[in-house]
Order: sequence, then structure tokens, then C-alpha cells
Amino acid sequence: MALYKPKIPVTAQHFLECGTERCERNCEFYCNSCHHQMCKPCRDQHLKIAENKNHEVVLYQQRRRQLPVKKCKIHPTKDIDIFCKECNVPLCSKCSTMQNHRGHQFIDLEIIYTEKFEICHKELSKIHNYFVPTSEDLQREVQEDAKEVKEIMDSIRTSMKAEAESLKNMVDTVLSENIEELNQIEKSLLEKLKIQEKTFDDYIGYLSDLVKEFQSYLSSTELTNFTTQLPEKLKIKSIPETTKPVMPEFSPAQYSKNDVNKLLGKITVTYRKKKLRRIEPMNIASFSTSMKSTSEHTKQDKDMKSDKNQSMSDSPSASVTKVREFNVLSINNVCHVSRGQSDRLWISDSKGNLVQIDLQGNVIQKLETSGRSEGYHTVTQGRDLIFTDKNKKVINRITSDNNIIEFIKTGGWIPYSIHSSHINGDLLVGMVKSGGGKVTRYNKTGKELQNIQRDDKGQGLYSYPHYITENSNGDICTSDFINVVVVNKSGQHRFSYKGQESGFCPFGICTDVLGHILVCDVLSKTVHILDQEGQFLSLLLTQEQGVEDPCSVCVDDEDNLYVGKYLTNTLTVYRNLE
Repeated sequence: MALYKPKIPVTAQHFLECGTERCERNCEFYCNSCHHQMCKPCRDQHLKIAENKNHEVVLYQQRRRQLPVKKCKIHPTKDIDIFCKECNVPLCSKCSTMQNHRGHQFIDLEIIYTEKFEICHKELSKIHNYFVPTSEDLQREVQEDAKEVKEIMDSIRTSMKAEAESLKNMVDTVLSENIEELNQIEKSLLEKLKIQEKTFDDYIGYLSDLVKEFQSYLSSTELTNFTTQLPEKLKIKSIPETTKPVMPEFSPAQYSKNDVNKLLGKITVTYRKKKLRRIEPMNIASFSTSMKSTSEHTKQDKDMKSDKNQSMSDSPSASVTKVREFNVLSINNVCHVSRGQSDRLWISDSKGNLVQIDLQGNVIQKLETSGRSEGYHTVTQGRDLIFTDKNKKVINRITSDNNIIEFIKTGGWIPYSIHSSHINGDLLVGMVKSGGGKVTRYNKTGKELQNIQRDDKGQGLYSYPHYITENSNGDICTSDFINVVVVNKSGQHRFSYKGQESGFCPFGICTDVLGHILVCDVLSKTVHILDQEGQFLSLLLTQEQGVEDPCSVCVDDEDNLYVGKYLTNTLTVYRNLE
């Protein structure tokens, strides 16, 4: 429940009037001695009175607060109006003469009261003007996070159900094919048995005719028939040979729940260091007793944010710390980096060489592909390598046991770039065809889900989407030769970034845990950092910092930045990316 925030600041007030009877001028001064507010003429008149000559008259803002009337318990006729500094207690004037306070230092209690009043006044101002609104803003962020959690969970549930439905359909298909195969086997066996059955029908008919021949022979009266050999036709033919059908066998598959989990996919949670919500630093000076009105503070906050953004835009570069650097054998340059297992990377060069290395640069395996200077490979949540084949217009999958499977056919479109979503495991593929490009989304089973090609005005979004990634908010970010194109997860165009004043040619692209977009510019030979709204923040890894030709970028779970160079096979790792 939000704290109560008054509509009028605690410092707000109406125009003060002079406290002198029948004077309607505005108050400017205050007499601390008699606690009377007055205008300048009344002040002058007040001080002309002889008995007021020693009165302390100050500006109204410097006034002392009038003590509330409190009677002394020891001396009921006296007001408590002084403060003993040694005993740290308030008391009346008569108490100060008592034995236990002799020699002590005393101060006007009004001074102490005014100081404490002002402190409380400032603290109230802080609460109402900073702590309450900031807390309410953070509470709204928490509510938005809860809404986002619900949306993402619903999306995961939908994806899981789609995977299960896809698996069921696949099971039904395999079952149908197996039953059809069994039906064909049954039909073939029955046809063979029918032929054998007819063979025996014919043979039994032959035996019946032979019986008749023998009976005819026996009924003959010709004795010569019995003294000569039996005719050849009366010799009994052998029983025809037949074969017993070989029956098929069914071997039930041996599988476990884990096998089903592998087929359906699994839920993974990437554990990172706790990320605190951003709280703007409090400007203590803004909580002085001369605090501005609420509307003035709102304007001041906007100006501060504007100045901050301007300062970031003017900043020439951001700084990172180099952790390590190594050369990758078997390749000529580092055009693209894909993060695999925690201790594995896939790296490709401009000649189609694709190698897997450990974090010391040692080559584990190597492939020859049709890829060149584009982001044509990615690693799935299940740690499988996915890469495009431009010549065959297919997308291949390499499983953990190193089997290469032709996974998706892209028809007439040439697949250039690919990225496996860390949010839901979908595959985002940048493709090119004569006349333009597009981005296609597939689910983990290879089913086409979405095609992104034009904006809401019918204009083509892409011409050459050769590097692609996804931001933490679901935005699809693409390097498209002369600009960076960003659309939301529904495919609606959000913004395009065309670099700063000089030319711009984006290559490798990735995002960090803060949602910043990092993109290599091979013209300015540096890395541009953008926020989620497409605003340029700063340059990273400039030539002035001794970095040349960054071409590919990749961020791991610990926010370490991997940077590959175009003219060498050097891979550099940086830390403390802000």
C-alpha cells in the first residue's frame, strides 16, 4: 500500500501578512523576542519603542520557533524555557539556580527547539519529496516485473504445450507409419499363404482324380493290366513344398522420463549476481528550507535526467578491463563468436572455418562450412550447435554426439544469420532473397512461427541481415549492413540506428544484462553502445584505447565481453562492462 503523499508540500504556504493590527502589508520580518511577524515599516516602528530596543528581529525565514507552553513540575508557576548543556535537560529559570545546576552552561531552549524543528522539517521534506515518490516508482517497477513474469511464464507454458503437441503429433505419425508398414507385411504374408493354399487345392484335386484312376484300374477285367507295370500317370506326385511365414517382431523402446524431458526440452534458470534496481542518488542540497514547489521539483528532475542523457551522449568512450587475450589456431580472423558450454566457444572466420575452442584457445574440433563474414552459427539452450548452409539453403544441427542433421529447409531464401533465443529457445534467422531480406522465427522443433519483412507502412525493413541477436525484453536486433534494425517480439518496427555523423557499417551484435545493444562498426573500427530505446550511449574499445578492427562481440552469463578482430585471429576478453 502506497504511503500518503500530500498534494501540497510541507514547505508550501500562503502569502504571510503582517501581524500588526490593521496592517495588511506582507510579512518580511520576525521578532524572536516577542514572536511577532511584521512588515518592514512595522519592524522599524517596533524597534523605535524603548522597551523593544534589545529585541532580536530577523528575516522571517530565520525565525526561532515559539516554544509550546510547558510548566515546570518542580516550580509550577515557571515555564520551561532554558536548556542545561551539561545535564542535557530542559528546565525553568528557577531550576537553573538550584545546587545541582550551579556552574553549568545554559542555552535558550528556543534555539534547541528551532534546530530540532528544522531538522524534522527537512526530514519530512525528504520523505515526501524523495523517499515516498522513489519508493512508489520502485513499487511500480516491481508490479511491472510481476506482470512480465506472468507474461513470460504464460509464453513458456504455451511453448511447452506446443512442444508436447508437436511430440504427440510426431508419435502419432510414427505410429501411423509403423502400423502401415505392419499392414503391408501382413498383406504380403497373406498373399503368399493364399498362393500356398491354392497349391494345396490343386494338389488335393489331383489326388482326387488319381483315386478315380485307381478305382477305374481296379474295376477293369483285363488281367493283363495286373501283370504289367502301372501306367506312369498312376504314380503319386510328391506333396508340394511350402514355407511357414516368418512373423515380424515388435521390440518396445527402452526409454525413461529423462528421455522424454530431452525431447520436450527443459526449464533453465540462469543464475546471476543480484541486480539492484536503479535508484537516483538523492541531492541533499535540494532539501533545504528554501525548497521549491512540487511543480518546480518535477521540472528540475526532468532537467537533471536530460542533462544526464546529454552527458552520456557526449561521452567519447566507456571503459572496460582486459582479462585475457589469445590467438585461435586454425582460423584467419574472428568474424563471429557463439557461446556454448560454460568453458566452450564456437568461432568462425571469413573463409568458412568453424572451430570449437576452450577458454585457453585450444581447438577441440573443426568444421568446414559455407559461412563467411556473418553470424551464421549459434548454440541452443540444449548446447547443440546450429549453423546455416547458404549453398543448400538449409539450417543444420550438430547434436552433442557430433551428428550433423539437416534441420530446416528455407526454400528460396538464403539463410545468413541465426540466433537461439535465451528466453524461449526459438530460432531467429536473417535471410536474403533478390529484392530484400527478412527475419523468420522457428520454434525448437523447426516449425515456422513468424515472418518479419515490412514495417506498418509496407516498407521493407531489411536488405542484408547478416548478424542477429535478441535483447532481454524480447526485441530482435539485426545488423543490416548500413544500420541496426530493432523490432519488438511481435515484429513491429521500434527503431533503426544509423551510427553517428561518420559512415556506419555494423557487423557483430549482442546485448548485455542491462539490455544495452553492443554493435561493431567496421568503418569507425569501434563498438557502439545503445540503450533499449536506441539512444547512443558511448563508444567502447576505440582505436585510442589501442583496439583495432573489432568485428564480433559476445557477452557471457557473467557479463564478460568477448571481442574478435577482423584482421587477426585474436580473441580478447573484457570485464566490468557498465
